[in-house]
Amino acid sequence: MKILADAHIPYLKGVIELFGEVEYLPGNEFSKEKIKDKDVLIVRTVTHFGKEILEGSSVKLICSATIGYDHIDTAYCDAHNIAWRTAPGCNSNSVEQYVTASLLYIARKQGCELKDKTIGIVGVGNVGSRVEAACRKLGMKVLLNDPPREEREGKQKFVSLNTIKNEADIITLHVPLTKNGKYPTYHLVDFEFFRSLRKQPVIINSCRGAVVDNQAWGKAIYEHLISASVIDCWENEPNIDLDLLRKVDIATPHIAGYSADGKWTATKMTLENVNDYFKLGIDPIPFQKIPDPDQPIIDLQHVPPEEQLPTAVWHTYNPMKETEALKSNPEDFYRFRSNYPLRREYVAYTVVNADPTIAETLKMLGFNVNSFRNRKTL
Repeated sequence: MKILADAHIPYLKGVIELFGEVEYLPGNEFSKEKIKDKDVLIVRTVTHFGKEILEGSSVKLICSATIGYDHIDTAYCDAHNIAWRTAPGCNSNSVEQYVTASLLYIARKQGCELKDKTIGIVGVGNVGSRVEAACRKLGMKVLLNDPPREEREGKQKFVSLNTIKNEADIITLHVPLTKNGKYPTYHLVDFEFFRSLRKQPVIINSCRGAVVDNQAWGKAIYEHLISASVIDCWENEPNIDLDLLRKVDIATPHIAGYSADGKWTATKMTLENVNDYFKLGIDPIPFQKIPDPDQPIIDLQHVPPEEQLPTAVWHTYNPMKETEALKSNPEDFYRFRSNYPLRREYVAYTVVNADPTIAETLKMLGFNVNSFRNRKTL
């Protein structure tokens, strides 16, 4: 079996070789010529896989180490007996970490308390559900919009998009990118959407770039229709809108889901997909270990209680470092994504000396928390 794998997918090398003959290439170098004799492609989102690249190839399976699949022409694959698999939910905790860190930054910048805010979550799948849980733990009022789920489950738990536009102080997007079907999301947020907002909310996009019309976003900022912007996913990546980049509060190179934990889970699911599809019978698969963070202990002894929550979260991930880097060097968008440093999720950290009023929230978010009372014994 011949396998072509994206060279930037971690925790893959040294394991996938058990499955067949492997060649590695950067994702943006996948081409019709390179894939034509391959049986399996292991990919990310940087190349589109449709007729233009797949026609005439021997590809039998495409495994994407991502939650989304808008980079795969699923209709073409289904019509030509090319199986495709993704890794749903693999990075949901990572995106929640990104959103929480961003919310805490915006709250500090605006001088407000998150517990006094209403957040509207558009798209309540694996990722949106994790964000929902975190926001409730932060004491926020949460509004949920998900028409497909509402159709299946009833209206009790969901609200309309108009309700979110009218009532939310913050709107965060977690939908797949679709252009067809009953609920298309392409340019779901356009200028008419921005004009209909009642509370000048914060807008966060960490799902897919084209869910928001980026030109309209820039115009909305200029006309003061929103109070802050957080963008991880952009239209036309890596050639993003530089004027919009200059205007936003947090700007990152499509890495919200790039925690080491999320990447490990995506690779694990990918390996399992290949193993299962070809019935290879490799059991157990020798998955690699995730490296520990450099500073796994977060000591809050000298941090005021009101600063402990953001201090702990930003210790694990601070979006402003990446914002500064991207704004200074937007031409390095692809390089930043492809050479992303180790980022661990909350579970990899132990918090000590947390104030009792903060410790429970940290624990609920996923940190390991040692008791305030026992700090002298640590």
